[in-house]
Amino acid sequence: MKTIGLIGGMSWESSKVYYEYLNRMVNERLGGSHSAKVLMSSVDFAEIEKLSFTGDWDTIGAIMAEHAKKLETAGAEMVILGTNTIHLVSDFITQAIDLPFVHIATTTAEAIQKKGLKKVGLLGTKFTMEKDFYTKILEIDFGLDVVVPSEEERQMLQDIIYNELVKGIFDEASKNKCLGIIKKLRQSGAEGIILGCTELPLLIPGNEVDLPTFDTTKIHSQKVVDLALA
Repeated sequence: MKTIGLIGGMSWESSKVYYEYLNRMVNERLGGSHSAKVLMSSVDFAEIEKLSFTGDWDTIGAIMAEHAKKLETAGAEMVILGTNTIHLVSDFITQAIDLPFVHIATTTAEAIQKKGLKKVGLLGTKFTMEKDFYTKILEIDFGLDVVVPSEEERQMLQDIIYNELVKGIFDEASKNKCLGIIKKLRQSGAEGIILGCTELPLLIPGNEVDLPTFDTTKIHSQKVVDLALA
């Protein structure tokens, strides 16, 4: 079994889900008392949040590279970033280490392809929905048609994520707002929904959505476990 290096803390609410998924998935595969070999380097999210709001992505990239190098030095054999949004600076990580880096958008796109879907709705932070670091992988590398919510709805999602979800607040009214956004995306032709923020699946259970949903945290974890046990 290879050792997984996880850059976490963005937020720790999703990092604990990553840790649980990685261990449960390894145990399901190997049985007995088996668990995952995981190293985690966790950031102070307040620092990352402030830098993202001021658009200082180079500094965020340098921080991510530093954490990736720590994991490599500590003995990790692959690295994952436990967040969707901060994949915006994934190039900083890949340039800093000689280890495989497992990209969340690539693993998500592979899962969508396996379902045979062509048009998907994307929910996440404004950075994920509006910048092209995520959608270009879906569209260019995998030929998917990606639709996003309206500008007002994108701001609503941003507020829910940063004011509630990253702080462990999962409000019924916010869930209903998200379900309303998903309904509109379906009306726009979306055949499935990417929950492109690692906290969103904690708010919106897939069984409450009448379209296939793609839990990026779970998909990402499954891919890296497959690689760790290959």
